[in-house]
Amino acid sequence: MKHKLIVILGPTAVGKTNIAVNLALRFNGEIISADSRQVYNRMDIGTGKDLDEYNINGIKIPYHLINLVEPTEEFNLFQFQQNFYDSFYKISESGKLPFLVGGTGLYIQSILKDYDLPKVNLNSNRVHELESKSLNDLREILKNKSSILHNTTDLKIKERVIKAILIAESDESNRITQNIEIDSLVIGIEDKRDNIKQNITKRLKQRLNEGMVEEVKALVDEGISYDKLDFFGLEYKFIGRYLKGEINYNDMYQKLNSAIHNFAKRQMTWFRKMEREGIKINWFKNYEFEKAEMLIKDFINSGN
Repeated sequence: MKHKLIVILGPTAVGKTNIAVNLALRFNGEIISADSRQVYNRMDIGTGKDLDEYNINGIKIPYHLINLVEPTEEFNLFQFQQNFYDSFYKISESGKLPFLVGGTGLYIQSILKDYDLPKVNLNSNRVHELESKSLNDLREILKNKSSILHNTTDLKIKERVIKAILIAESDESNRITQNIEIDSLVIGIEDKRDNIKQNITKRLKQRLNEGMVEEVKALVDEGISYDKLDFFGLEYKFIGRYLKGEINYNDMYQKLNSAIHNFAKRQMTWFRKMEREGIKINWFKNYEFEKAEMLIKDFINSGN
C-alpha cells in the first residue's frame, strides 16, 4: 500500500505556507517543511518561519523539520531525507495526511525522485586529501564522478563539494534505503512576476521593521562567524556585511532586495527543470484555493 503525500511548492513570497496550512486543516494534515534554512534555531525572521500562520482559529497545525539544529551545525540533504522519512512515517501511521511544503527544490526533488544517498564519514583520510585541493579541482572531481545536478550554492562552498564527492564515491553498503512507497500529488503556487516582486519588497521592509538586523546581530554575538552568515545566504549574508561595515544600510537593503528577486527566479527555474525531468506539477494561482482543494480531494479518493 502506498502512502499519500501532498507537495506544495513555489517561489518565495507567493503565499505557500498560508495555503498549505489551510489545506492541512481541511484534510487533517501535518506540515513537513522543505526549507533548507528553517531547520536552524533562532533564525526566525530571516528564514520566514512565520509560525503564527500555523494557528487557525485556535487550531494549531503540527509542523516538522523546523528548529531542528543549532546555527553552528551543518544540515545537509542526507539529514533532510532521514528526518523527512521519520516524520512522514509517523504522520501517515497516525492516520493524518503529510504535506511537504517549501521552496528548496533539491530537497523536494530528492523525495519525489527517491534519491538514494549514503551516509558519509567526514573524518576519513579521503576528506583530508580533498581538503588540500582547490575549489576548482574539487568541482572537476565531482563533475567526473556524479551526474546528479547540484545547485549553484553547493558548488561555491568547498565543504559542500567535498561532501558531494564523498557521496558519489560511497559504495552501496553505506546506503540507507527506505521501504516506504509514496504516492504524491504536487501542487505549485504561482503568481504574476510583478506581484511576487512587490510581495518580496513589502515583506523585506516588514521583516526589517520586525528586527531582522537585530536577529543577525544576536547570532554574531553568540559566536556565529561572518563566513557562516555568508553560507546561510541572502538576508544573513547581506546583513552580515552591513554589520561588518562593508556596506551601508541603504546598500544592504537594495542589494538584498535584488538578491531575493533573483532567488525567486532561480527557484522557478529549478521547478521547471523538475517538470522537464518528469515530475508533474499542478500549478494554481495563490487565490485558487478551492481548485487545489478539489484536486486533493480527488487524489485522496482515487484509491491506490
